Amino acid sequence: MDVRQRDHIETVVLATTGQSPAAARMHDAIIRSSWQRCVHQYGLDPTRMQEARIVPQTRLREHQQRIDDFARIARYGLESLYGQVAQMGYVVLLTDADGVTVDYLGDAAADAGLRRAGLYLGAEWSENGAGTCAVGTALATGQALTVHQADHFDATHIPLTCTAAPLFDSRGQLNAILDISALSSPQAKDSQMLALYLVRTYASRIEDAYFLRRHRQDWILKLSPASEFIDVNPEYLIALDADGCIVGHNHRTLHMLTAEPGVAAMGSGTGAMGTPLLGMRFDTLFDARPEELGRFVYSRPSEQRIVRLNRSGRMLYLSVMPPMLRLPACTPQSVAAPIPAELAALCGGDAALQQQLQRAARLVDAPINLLINGETGSGKEYLARALHRASARRDGPFIAVNCAAIPETLIESELFGHLPNSFSGAGPKARRGLIQEADGGTLFLDEIGDMPRELQSRLLRVLAEGEVLAVGASRPVKVNVRVISATHHPLDQLISGGGFREDLYYRLNGARLVLPPLRERSDLDWLVEKFLAVPEGEPGFTLSEAARAQLRRHRWPGNLRELRNALEYARAVCSGRHIEASDLPEGIGGPSALAASTAASSESAWLADEYAAAGSTPPRPHPAQEQEAAPQPRALPPEATLLLQHLRACGWNLSAVARQLGMSRMTLYRRMARYGIQSPNRSDSVAAGPTQTHVRPRAS
Repeated sequence: MDVRQRDHIETVVLATTGQSPAAARMHDAIIRSSWQRCVHQYGLDPTRMQEARIVPQTRLREHQQRIDDFARIARYGLESLYGQVAQMGYVVLLTDADGVTVDYLGDAAADAGLRRAGLYLGAEWSENGAGTCAVGTALATGQALTVHQADHFDATHIPLTCTAAPLFDSRGQLNAILDISALSSPQAKDSQMLALYLVRTYASRIEDAYFLRRHRQDWILKLSPASEFIDVNPEYLIALDADGCIVGHNHRTLHMLTAEPGVAAMGSGTGAMGTPLLGMRFDTLFDARPEELGRFVYSRPSEQRIVRLNRSGRMLYLSVMPPMLRLPACTPQSVAAPIPAELAALCGGDAALQQQLQRAARLVDAPINLLINGETGSGKEYLARALHRASARRDGPFIAVNCAAIPETLIESELFGHLPNSFSGAGPKARRGLIQEADGGTLFLDEIGDMPRELQSRLLRVLAEGEVLAVGASRPVKVNVRVISATHHPLDQLISGGGFREDLYYRLNGARLVLPPLRERSDLDWLVEKFLAVPEGEPGFTLSEAARAQLRRHRWPGNLRELRNALEYARAVCSGRHIEASDLPEGIGGPSALAASTAASSESAWLADEYAAAGSTPPRPHPAQEQEAAPQPRALPPEATLLLQHLRACGWNLSAVARQLGMSRMTLYRRMARYGIQSPNRSDSVAAGPTQTHVRPRAS
């Protein structure tokens, strides 16, 4: 310990114990507050100097995977920033919300010194671990700042100068920290003003790039107090859904709008769900309605695109980006990865499932564990078996374990095995567990979210160490298994509630595959034919149009399992191998109360126009009005007609319909686009020429 470090420790002790107010006043208020937290909240000892903490490679990969998408977008910003500061001796760090450095750019010639100082990949800079530092204190306060030399709490770090800025996502959550640091610098803290400016600037650029990518399917509003910069460098970004409600914004927008009189109180109901702005309608904040946004889409000079804040009357210039059109996924055959036959057999042309199978094809032999998400009965085990059969492990065993079906008292011995008489009820012979049975092959853990928490740590060891310890044994046995897990639970919610280990989640989730529910798949007819198939040479089953229509109308809460059971039942009760609607199980595709009431009600003239514009047939008029009914346009499939009835019953409120049908808004948009259904609240007006189409959104 040198003299400078000894003097620094004395200053920190005097400042945090209140013995020397003068020592405390030598530093900024934000630094003094951080020192107090280090001593009184985290219990750190200023006399104890700690080496930099570098997390192991396995933990580093887990941290990197958590923000992989964000880090990829941030990478260009890091490289650009490093190009600005490298010649001045700085390194650039990107940390996650835990303070662990997940990306790093620095001088390879100074690697040893930078690693010792903690200015390196994998370094952990949380305030409760490393004391006052730029990354940790930015995480604790949510503010950009410089922690310069003796501002640091730990005397080990006082040669360093570090400047950091927080990176927020579009819901106001702190996502990461951008930091530039140097091993040495001039004594004056003012020398770091340029560093602080650069970090703030690049942090905003990275935030905005991530915002624009995340909200490509929403209406994006760019606002600026200067018309000249509105299209090239807007200060404020807002994302709106089709209802005209805010679903995202950048951090500068939060500060700008919550400073408006009464705005924070108006949005105070959001609480933990996000910032006060989320969910608020655009026209409660600005003097323009959502349906008027079309006139701000590059069609007029920027100085004429003016919008005012309702409360203060402040004038801003507005530029609007419409949602990006989601084109059908069609990859050229020369570029698309070939899908193994085992995987291709799971899909009859549904675009969403096809996209997941394309991804699965690239992961067949990847040395990572896979997590499959999907509703109950959506085919998770089918996919897991197909992955096994398509992989290099195809000759090894495939062991499927339903974690929800094994009694909690037996699951430990079932999975890990046991020695003779190792517990009450154990037999006189040793038994290999299911994990050992899967050695050399694939272990499929279905409903992993139902695994008891006390066993999760043991499974974590299997994944981390590649060995299993039987109940009653003292020596572990090496195993070589590929783990595919599946669940219908939202594991992130289980983690936040303490029901599932976060470290196990990141071990299992090397890559995630999501199976669409049957009600969202477009290949129902193909699945029906597949389930009705018979061995070659036997007479096949046929399906009446009425029966097929009922199958299409049904919501299929049990997904593929329910469909298979319904068809097995129909095969058993039908006569002459021809399935009629009456042969289907009770409740399959019957008319809903909503559909019946809609069909029985009298439709107004404007409703008939809506159906005609969509190219569909409105519900049959009441008998008393049949003579006045206009000629009907061409009919849509039954599922399209039912969708129209839901939309009509909800007054074309797309959010309400999506909730009622149990699907996302984007899925509802896809369904409407598939059948050519347009909301009457959304009009397409064509200007003078065919290349001047102008779409004007309205709140649904």
